[in-house]
Amino acid sequence: MRWTLLITRPSVLVIAAIAVWGFQSPPRRPLSFALVCENSDCPLLVGAQSAGMRSGFVRLSPGESVGWHTTARNEESLVVLRGQGEALFEGFAKRPFVAPASLYIPPATRHNVTNTGRGVLEYVYIVAPSQ
Repeated sequence: MRWTLLITRPSVLVIAAIAVWGFQSPPRRPLSFALVCENSDCPLLVGAQSAGMRSGFVRLSPGESVGWHTTARNEESLVVLRGQGEALFEGFAKRPFVAPASLYIPPATRHNVTNTGRGVLEYVYIVAPSQ
């Protein structure tokens, strides 16, 4: 019985180590790509090697909005590249903005972005797991 325990413990450690090394993500590499999108919402990190981060490019015509939504447990940042608009956050006052601008949206915050200008509103969103 002792012989079985001596063999079993090292075997379990070896199997556990192989399992951990085998399930690790491949190394992440820097990426670059053009921001050319046909639609108003364009995912940017599709197929990328992120650890949970998502990103996209949004283009809204005057008067258009993205619609009310939440990013659940994730936090979000918007980097406004062109135009003007207003961000609505449930339970808070609306926040007007003009490019260049940055907005932060805490986790579990229902929100909407509307183009209030006369030209196109363009921004990049970054969504990441909160810690």
